[in-house]
Amino acid sequence: MTYNEYESALSKPRLDKYRASCGEDENKALILYWQNIKLCQKFYGVLSIFEIVLRNAIDKHYKFCLSDNNWLLTQAQNGFLESYQERILKERDKLVRDKNYSHDRLIASLSLGAWTFMFSQKCYKNSGKTLLQIFPNRASGVNQKEVYDDLDRIRQFRNRIAHLEPLCFNRSGEIYMDYVQQIYDLITKYVEFMGYSSNELFYGVETPVATITKIKVIENEHLPTKKLFTIKL
Repeated sequence: MTYNEYESALSKPRLDKYRASCGEDENKALILYWQNIKLCQKFYGVLSIFEIVLRNAIDKHYKFCLSDNNWLLTQAQNGFLESYQERILKERDKLVRDKNYSHDRLIASLSLGAWTFMFSQKCYKNSGKTLLQIFPNRASGVNQKEVYDDLDRIRQFRNRIAHLEPLCFNRSGEIYMDYVQQIYDLITKYVEFMGYSSNELFYGVETPVATITKIKVIENEHLPTKKLFTIKL
């Protein structure tokens, strides 16, 4: 396919930002576009595992601390999650209607935003200030606010992927990989804080590291323009 054919299929406005960031080099723009898709795909797997591990750690913590295997619904109805009650009960009601309700399914139905919310100042305080215990290997001095801010950054990044936003640009439309590298470093940091080896936890999962490197090559080197896709994706 020619660049014009890709432009017709994908839309001119979508590809224009890639071409502009690549000095109007059409070949380079298409390579960058496909690498950005690969970046989203690889982050999606890593983020999914991270979210599962985080929510399971929170669930185990509160089951033990509250001696309540149904703590999520209990705390939503009359406890530290009352301000999140509407969203939790909405998910509960949906599962009940489908005759598929269980505590584990309710846990799985909540978004990363719900688990991030549990580290907000008010929720953390009202729940007894114990939730940082799920990070036994956290660095000295890491407090509730830092954890909340870091998890919120990861949450916002996840939302960008969910809305199919480009990950490879800064606000000026220039190719910029520092941001995505920082997010990946945050994810691996909190995996380690929870007591896991990120290399072992993500074993068999394609991480974004190699794709970040390839996009940096696009940013820093002049690629040949005679033929489309002249580097291996």
